[in-house]
Amino acid sequence: MAMTPGLESAELPADAIEVGRIADAWGIKGWFKVLPYSASPEALFSSKRWFLQPAERGAKTFVGTVLLKIQEAKEHSDSVVATAQEVPDRNAAELLKGARIFVSRASFPTPATDEYYWVDLIGLDVVNREGVALGVVRELLHTGPQTVLVLAYEEEGEAQERMIPFVSVYIDTVDLAARRITADWQPDY
Repeated sequence: MAMTPGLESAELPADAIEVGRIADAWGIKGWFKVLPYSASPEALFSSKRWFLQPAERGAKTFVGTVLLKIQEAKEHSDSVVATAQEVPDRNAAELLKGARIFVSRASFPTPATDEYYWVDLIGLDVVNREGVALGVVRELLHTGPQTVLVLAYEEEGEAQERMIPFVSVYIDTVDLAARRITADWQPDY
């Protein structure tokens, strides 16, 4: 299959995180609309190097991983719009429809004190103040007023799930280096 003109093949960084996908062309000058996977898509704005992979379904206009050098990305109503050196016009932008966008984790902005990227919490062990293992963070759910840690653990050989609100009332410490969260929570809650 021919490569979409102007796109250079690239190696996906080892720390790449999928942050959104290209929804469609936007306007006639090569801008494209992006559907971010986060309510606050700072990674899309901070990184000038986006790595694309073809859509999982539908037409594939390129293969493997390609690099987009972003000239500008900005918020526009409920999404993000962007333009890149390699996308000169609407036709080129349309060829990217559905492409998955990855950004190197190293290019994410540094979070403020007591703020964490969800992706950094996945896989952390959670223990309570007494050191009792409560589980491993499998995913996070945004419930509106708060975020909830969804933990996976085993009990008598059976896979179980436990949920703990990710709020300061219950979460004592998050130690990313030690890959551990300490919570004021009991196994029987």
